[in-house]
Amino acid sequence: MNLSTLSDNLLVFAILGYLIAMMLHASEYSLAGKRRTAAAPAEERVLVGAGGPPVAVQPDAGSPADAPDESDTAGPAGPDLGTRLGGWAVYATALAVLLHLGTVVTRGLAAERMPWGNMYEFVLAVTLVGGAAWLAVIVRLPKLRLLGLPLTVVQILLLGFAGLVLYTQITPLVPALQSYWFVIHVTSVVTASGLLLVGFVPAAMFLVRDGYDKGRVRFPYTLGARLPKAEALERLTFGLHAFAFPLFTFGVAAGAVWAEAAWGRYWGWDPKETWAFISWVVYAGYLHARSTPSVNRRVVMWIAVLGFLTMLMNLFGVNFFFTGLHSYAGVE
Repeated sequence: MNLSTLSDNLLVFAILGYLIAMMLHASEYSLAGKRRTAAAPAEERVLVGAGGPPVAVQPDAGSPADAPDESDTAGPAGPDLGTRLGGWAVYATALAVLLHLGTVVTRGLAAERMPWGNMYEFVLAVTLVGGAAWLAVIVRLPKLRLLGLPLTVVQILLLGFAGLVLYTQITPLVPALQSYWFVIHVTSVVTASGLLLVGFVPAAMFLVRDGYDKGRVRFPYTLGARLPKAEALERLTFGLHAFAFPLFTFGVAAGAVWAEAAWGRYWGWDPKETWAFISWVVYAGYLHARSTPSVNRRVVMWIAVLGFLTMLMNLFGVNFFFTGLHSYAGVE
């Protein structure tokens, strides 16, 4: 088996790993708060009146029991079943990221170059950064682990699309890409894009959770009830975007310098350049709106979601529907 075939096989196993993690996270949503019947009393009893019969006290459907915390679910018998499954989901995600890393590394070794010379490889690299960044987030903020469900869904969709639609055989770089700026420019854009991918998830989930908190949805076991608090989602969104935006800015600037060296001009309003500028403006608008107290937080989160949609347009729409100097998709 050569390295190219090994990379293709590892991609299949990485997607399966993310799929297992997704199912475990989905089970965590549905089983959170449930214990084995022998682990805890079936109900809590209190006396009503003098010598009155015991009365079962049921939890309020709108209480914090809808979104249990690990510290609340741990008892004499240990974590509840949902919490255990969530822990296994993290291990499954870590395994998937390792397989994902193997996919990218073996692809690069087979190509004897940095493995992001076409659209397929670019998606592999961006989602790898996203998976690694997500693991770093839950190590630092374990209470946000429930975001693993939408994150793994995004990973599966992007990797599945890459494998089924974008896949291309390994080829040498086109002459325009044979420059040290290829490493500088694309690496910074890949890293920023992966962080923005992760930042999109809490931004979108903030809209769901905030809608639940404000009474737009009042079903106790819906997604909104299980998500982390809206304030935590908002802070995570800002932290990821504040870190990614300077990297993205540097990547766009490095691309302009590379364009001057390769094509004799810094900026030419090529479709890829135009949409990169649109994304930059939207994300700058997000950071500005977030620092303005008078702007409603839902509006701020919608801007963040819009920013990621422009990134998807730049990645997929431009490559499929436009032609220009950046037409290196390599889709067969």
